[in-house]
Amino acid sequence: MEIDTTRPHPARIYDYLLGGKDNYEVDRRAGEALAAAAPEARIGVRANRAFLQRAVRHVVGSGVRQILDIGTGLPTSPNVHETAQETAPDVRVAYVDNDPIVHAHANALLSSSGTSSTVLADLRDPQAVVDHPDVRKVIDFDEPVALLLVAVLHFLTDAEQPRRIVADLRDALPAGSFLVLSHATGDFADRRAAQAVYSKATATLNLRSRAEVEPFFDGFELVEPGLAQVPFWRPDAPPPARSGEIGFYGGVARKTG
Repeated sequence: MEIDTTRPHPARIYDYLLGGKDNYEVDRRAGEALAAAAPEARIGVRANRAFLQRAVRHVVGSGVRQILDIGTGLPTSPNVHETAQETAPDVRVAYVDNDPIVHAHANALLSSSGTSSTVLADLRDPQAVVDHPDVRKVIDFDEPVALLLVAVLHFLTDAEQPRRIVADLRDALPAGSFLVLSHATGDFADRRAAQAVYSKATATLNLRSRAEVEPFFDGFELVEPGLAQVPFWRPDAPPPARSGEIGFYGGVARKTG
């Protein structure tokens, strides 16, 4: 597998901003440029990660025992299966990403786990994700599933039809399933300079307004407090300073029919 270290990679930039070590100089430079353009970037990615953990605890606490995490990114402890299994040890997780680097890292991490799988597949082909044999090994689509689309849809352009993709995935889920979604936005500050950092990366950053994010939840019922900036979605600790600037929306919703 050949790794492209000439262009920054979104998963490695994210890893760098979280304080991880699975990144290269090109990613670190991009991460610093992003932090300069959006001073809340570091607390933003941490707040997004904390939202993911709270959301996972919520869906598992609601009875879901299988999680489909698409666009998982590089492993960062605690990982989804670790967070979920603290609440219920029998939770199964299928991690899906289209990047061979992420896939290799996740495989190494999960090599001893029989309750999780890692799958190399692309969100832009949702049917291939749902039909993938390694997804089917872990996920039973006749039982409720928590679908995680956390900090991934903003790497799809409008031309790639992200609303259709989410709708196709929703239609594969039975009633009682959940959607956990977060998405970058420019609603709270001008973040065109941050977008420019990703113009040189392997995927562009497509900021969307609240009105553009809300339709991703069509066919689901949002749980309280609805769509919110991630630090304010059911916080279990005082939100960090500058939380009002954090450009991530997050929400959890249940499929009722």
